[in-house]
Amino acid sequence: MNPKESVVLITGAGSGIGASLADHFGQKGSMLFLADRDPKAILKTAEILKEKEITDFETFCGDVADEKESLDMVNSALRKFSKINIVIPCAGLIRDGLAISMDKETKRVNKKLSLEDWNNVLNVNLTGSFLTIRDCAEAMANGGWPSLIVPISSVNKAGQLGQLNYSSSKVALSLFPKILVGEFLLKKIKNIRVVGIAPGYTKTPMLENMNQTILEKLIKDVHLNRLIEPSEIAMLIEHIIDNEAINGTTIEITGGLCHQSGVVK
Repeated sequence: MNPKESVVLITGAGSGIGASLADHFGQKGSMLFLADRDPKAILKTAEILKEKEITDFETFCGDVADEKESLDMVNSALRKFSKINIVIPCAGLIRDGLAISMDKETKRVNKKLSLEDWNNVLNVNLTGSFLTIRDCAEAMANGGWPSLIVPISSVNKAGQLGQLNYSSSKVALSLFPKILVGEFLLKKIKNIRVVGIAPGYTKTPMLENMNQTILEKLIKDVHLNRLIEPSEIAMLIEHIIDNEAINGTTIEITGGLCHQSGVVK
């Protein structure tokens, strides 16, 4: 696939990695279909693209976890561009919290991870990604175009304290490429590849605006001693596009994240 001739559908394109990927592939000449549930956020992305004279794009406002809106999104992309070559579901949500927390004085549980926070994260990160991928795969299989699906996992798929909901969603997404490619092989669908990526700590506004003391501690475990640039994630996806032998797997891009707690120095 050539990015210049490809239609790239990105969810969560209103901010963070999704917005950065829109910028990157827009500058590469791709046709963009950009979705987000926040109308102000997707408008901001559109304005940034126009300032850079990137105009071959369409925006869509909707909830990726809603089955009807997911299908509307895919059908809108097909009406605009008549095909979808690359789908990158970046829409994601974080609602951190311990499963149970103890009161220091009474030694009894005083707080639990709410079902609302569990459901919200799983609905957006996992169900939303599933619907986007399923509905785009349907269009890709029917259309026969050279296609690539890029599920967005996370290095926290290995398990992160306080992120039972988030880590659960991301470890599930890391399995999508192997399972989907196996299913496509079973059904003789040869035009769709699936390659997941699992970023480490990435330079997005959310991380840059967090408590700097905590951020410094996180970076100490990164061999490169810095956050990952969103442009580096975009370059990895571009490499995956170019090399069709990369298929049915999830690739970590972390800068060399090494958890060193407990290591004798």
